[in-house]
Amino acid sequence: MSKPIILCFTILFTFVACNDCTKEEDLVQRENALQLREMQIAEKESEYLSLVSFRDSVRLSMDTLTYRAWPDSIAGKWNSRTICTESNCSDYAVGDQRVNVWIFDQDSTGLNASVLDNRNEIIRTYNAKFTPRGIQLSFRTDSTSTRNVVMNVNFDQIRTDKMSGKRIISLDEKCSALFNIELNRPSQKN
Repeated sequence: MSKPIILCFTILFTFVACNDCTKEEDLVQRENALQLREMQIAEKESEYLSLVSFRDSVRLSMDTLTYRAWPDSIAGKWNSRTICTESNCSDYAVGDQRVNVWIFDQDSTGLNASVLDNRNEIIRTYNAKFTPRGIQLSFRTDSTSTRNVVMNVNFDQIRTDKMSGKRIISLDEKCSALFNIELNRPSQKN
């Protein structure tokens, strides 16, 4: 072969080899950048999972936090107005209204709420649970009762002078009635 052709091949080979070196360096840099990006994403994912876990533990503690005594803003007497809004029981008709006095108190068994009639006699006493999400009251007749009555009250709107929520009554597991219930603090007489 002639020298000029060999020289041309050598120059071409060198140029191609150098070009391959540049491409290889570029590829290595891209791989390194990709690995760095993957590490950053893994760190962010780990941080996100940690925050989700923290949020869930806070929610769980909010759900399990219960008070052992009523705050002053809730303890004591309240006037109630209860209106039946839905019923498939013969004992309750839509539109039925009741007015009672409620007393929020606690004893050695825990929180409770008693309902009084117009003679200031206790009609029933609910077991109570007070959490940051609201007040839940429950009442169930005992096994000696002729009727199986279950009452659940949920006050989800609570202010210092007014509470409102829903009461559901179930009779003998055959029918139920839904009530809107509103409690107001009695006016203070000097």
